[in-house]
Amino acid sequence: MIRSVARFACFALSALIMTGCAGKVRYPDYYMLALAPSKDPPANEGQRLPAVAVQRFETPGYLRQGRIVYRDSPEHIGFYDYHRWASDPGESITMAMIKSLRSAGIFSTVEAYDGQERALYLLRGRLEQLEEVDYKSGVQVEVTLSAQLLNTRTGAVVWASDTNKSARVDGRQMSSVVRAMGQAAQEGVEQLVQGMKTQLVRTTLAAGNSTTAHDYR
Repeated sequence: MIRSVARFACFALSALIMTGCAGKVRYPDYYMLALAPSKDPPANEGQRLPAVAVQRFETPGYLRQGRIVYRDSPEHIGFYDYHRWASDPGESITMAMIKSLRSAGIFSTVEAYDGQERALYLLRGRLEQLEEVDYKSGVQVEVTLSAQLLNTRTGAVVWASDTNKSARVDGRQMSSVVRAMGQAAQEGVEQLVQGMKTQLVRTTLAAGNSTTAHDYR
């Protein structure tokens, strides 16, 4: 009986070793959205708008699965099994928005929203789309963002906008796809911030608030 058990154990071990040699286990590769570093904040030229808190950007459920998304037709969403995000892209977009707002010098302070409504303004947004697109001319990526700025005291929406950016993919590696996504996402963030700044300047001037009009030059 003992010899039989021993022979079975040896057979099982041999089979395990042969299986391991026959097929190599593949592990996923992980990526981060590498957004361009923000510029230094402008010099303090006077009083700016009060503080703003930036809420974490929401993402659709399919983007929260962690796998990088592609479309080979308008109707079909596919997922790469071995190419995944190291963290939720919504978090990367949120941090990029905070840095871009600080660089723009629109508000006195810009911080991540911590659940407390201490700031006069609250910026909230959504990463609507972040995907490789294969059914158009060549391989490209598309990124869609939306955001709105609220007055926390009145609940009024003082600004809202959305943007869609695309970028061509140079190369056949997934790193090229992720790089293009970062480029398109950064352009989208900067467009939203510039649009917000332009409207706030216009609103301030229309209200006749001469104490802040020169702060946006």
